[in-house]
This record gives sequence, C-alpha cells and structure tokens, in this order.
Amino acid sequence: MLNFLIPRLISATNKTYRLVEPFAGGCAVFFGLNPKRALLSDINSELIDLYRGIRRYPIEVWKIFRRFPSTKDAYYKIRDWKQKNLDLPARAARTLYLNRTCFKGMWRHNADGEFNVGYGGQQRRWVINKETLLCASRKLKIASIKCNDFEEVIDACRQDDFIFVDPPYCPGERDMVHDHFRYGKFTLNDHKRLAMTLRKASARRIRWALTTSGHPDIVSLFRGYNILAIPKGTGRRIGTLTNDSGEVLIRNYKEISQ
Repeated sequence: MLNFLIPRLISATNKTYRLVEPFAGGCAVFFGLNPKRALLSDINSELIDLYRGIRRYPIEVWKIFRRFPSTKDAYYKIRDWKQKNLDLPARAARTLYLNRTCFKGMWRHNADGEFNVGYGGQQRRWVINKETLLCASRKLKIASIKCNDFEEVIDACRQDDFIFVDPPYCPGERDMVHDHFRYGKFTLNDHKRLAMTLRKASARRIRWALTTSGHPDIVSLFRGYNILAIPKGTGRRIGTLTNDSGEVLIRNYKEISQ
C-alpha cells in the first residue's frame, strides 16, 4: 500500500513540513517517508510506550525481548504481566513480544482494558533483531511522541504541518464492528468527529491525507475533497491481500504533479 500512498502524499515532495500522525499505529508512513520532523500520537498507551522505549533504550529492549521464552505457557504468563509494575524498557519489550507472537499480530483489549489476544506462535518473532531496533531508534529520535486523542492533536496543528490520518476502520464498512485490530471502539460518531476536525484543519489551510473505509456513509462525510479508491490492500480478510481493498485515500489538496 505504501507504493500507492507515498507518491500521492504532499510530504513526498516537500521536506520542510512536520509530519503529524494522530493514529500512529505501525508508523509505516513515518518510516517510509523518513521526514526531518514528526509528531507521532496514538491513544494506545502501550503502543506509545513501545516507541518511547525503542527510541531511548533500544539495546535494553532487545536484550529483554530475546530472553523471553519461546513457549505458549510463557506467552500467557507475559501477557498477564501488569504494565504498572514494569519499567519502560520492559514495557516496550513486552508489547513487542506480544505483538510478534500473538495470533496474526492482532491487538485487542477486553472490557477491563487488558490485552487478550491468544497465542499465535513464534514464526513472526525473529523478523525483529538488534539492528532493526537500533535503526528504528535512530529514526524515532526526530519525532515527538504523545499519547492523545486525535482531535487534540489535529486541533494543535499549524500550516507547516502535514497530517496523515489512518483511523481504525473495517474496509468497506461503516463502523468498527469487528474487534480484530481494535484499541477501544471507533464508531460512526467518531468518524463524524474526525471529519469535522479535519474540516477545521482545512479552514486553517493545513494539508492532510486520510485512509479510511470506502463505505458510502464514511465517504459522504468528505464531499468536496479528492477521493481515490485504493486498489490493493488487506480488505476484510485478515492478512490477505486483495485487489478490491474497500479502502479510499481522501485528501484536501490536488494531485501532485510528478
């Protein structure tokens, strides 16, 4: 998807901007664009601790991560650890370990806010190595990293910011009704709040791009903007690429001349 997105982002041709991601997630666009300045934010405090831990303590995070046992029993014991009892490197290593060994990399919480995805095996774990974390740490050093609601982040943006927005959504659907990748719920009302917040940013002459569901009720919130169907993505089936992703790219600026 990055091959489709990056040539269509205003930041791809303008290195004087500050990249702002209010839904940091996996930070694929941040790492892909490699900006000189960035603000990364997410409402998931465990995710933010992961990035803060890797930025400041990459070697310590790696040492803890590699020492975790490669068994199903160990996975559930580590999953049950309480974040408040851990220092930052241990919190970051735990989140990284759970993400790489849980079922298909899902991130889901129960009603008490506790991570509750089942064990998925070790196949995805060792894509991560010390060099990976050192590289990520270097890139993250240029970024401000916050744990905030998206509205607060977008409302604070200025004209020299470029906002890339990737909220939780199910491709082709109106509400975040499935919880495979969910941290809390992102409802139609949240989509409406996001649309209103981005319209206010447009009024302040701030450029932004949004990836979201292609459901008509979502797209209708952005009438008047530049809307493109994303041809290839994961679609509704987890981990499966499809040529009809059900996703769209919405921008408040015109196509970039190549």
